[in-house]
Amino acid sequence: MSTLTYPEVGATRRGPLPRGYHHLHHRTPVGRGEADFAAAGAAITDWRMHRASGARVEAAARRAEPGGRVRVSLGLGPLRLTAPCEVVWTACGEGGRTGFGYGTLPGHPERGEECFAADLADDGTVWFTVLAFSRPAAWYTRLAGPLVPHVQLWYARRLGRALRRIVTGG
Repeated sequence: MSTLTYPEVGATRRGPLPRGYHHLHHRTPVGRGEADFAAAGAAITDWRMHRASGARVEAAARRAEPGGRVRVSLGLGPLRLTAPCEVVWTACGEGGRTGFGYGTLPGHPERGEECFAADLADDGTVWFTVLAFSRPAAWYTRLAGPLVPHVQLWYARRLGRALRRIVTGG
């Protein structure tokens, strides 16, 4: 039985994003062609991208799979924020997309869902996309207020840079 902390499960896959939340949409190119698309999709779904960004990942499975639990944390020592999530959907090459979406569980500082995907465009560009909706769930994210969306965008950009390094071998 799921204990997700929001009712709009799967909205990052099928859209539109629900009202009443902060929305994040970040997209950045990370490569070109089928080989880069495959490399990006693998790095996203096997947690390498998150780990390469400096996040600590404790996952129930080697790859993202629906129902799989994961704890992602950032920071140092007592300043480490931990975010428990559950994978709610995956895509593996469907329609030129590989990735997953996960939703927040109790103990996460936010409520909502986030998707990480590699998209292969018709021109061969491989795009990394982060799509999310969230609102504060903890006192400290409520207190941080307008700073939270900036931190979320910073992290999305950090993930994009990490994925580009993985894909290009740099």
